[in-house]
Amino acid sequence: MRRLLLALPFVLLPLAVAHAHDEHEHTHDHEHGSLGAHEHGVARLNAALDDTSLELELESPAMNLVGFEHAVGSDDDKARVAATRARLEQPLNLFNLPAAAGCSVVKQELESPLFGDKPAADEDHDEHSEIHAHYQFTCTTADALKHLDLSGLFKAFPATQKIQVQLVAPSGQHGVEATPSAAILKF
Repeated sequence: MRRLLLALPFVLLPLAVAHAHDEHEHTHDHEHGSLGAHEHGVARLNAALDDTSLELELESPAMNLVGFEHAVGSDDDKARVAATRARLEQPLNLFNLPAAAGCSVVKQELESPLFGDKPAADEDHDEHSEIHAHYQFTCTTADALKHLDLSGLFKAFPATQKIQVQLVAPSGQHGVEATPSAAILKF
């Protein structure tokens, strides 16, 4: 499974080069949310299925999930962060995996400056906080895992308008874009 996720950067390299080319041609416009990798309303999801293991990595601007990106200060901020974390700690509700696949969470990690984690040195967390969630599942009947339903994620976090997904599965690898009206992805 680790080999699949480690291979993702190489799979995504052509997309990154194309994106960098687009970024070079267009100027950043903070008022309109065109921030390259950090775009409000847009999240990224890497999904890797290998044998009986499913690994999901979600990256999203905090704005999509919490509703703000500033440092937590008020009691209302703390409550919103706690509610977001509680939702993220229930990945089976967010990803709606088919019951027939018998998937269970074996590991999960949540990371964000809003959760009290130390910010990375290369990120500007004053204005652009991110939330990273990493989940590992074991599925007793992985053959039944034919699709990934993101409707629970869109419902839990309605400010998320689209998710750029990279899928790596035995059938191959491909990138797709999920939206609330097209939330079911085939492996």
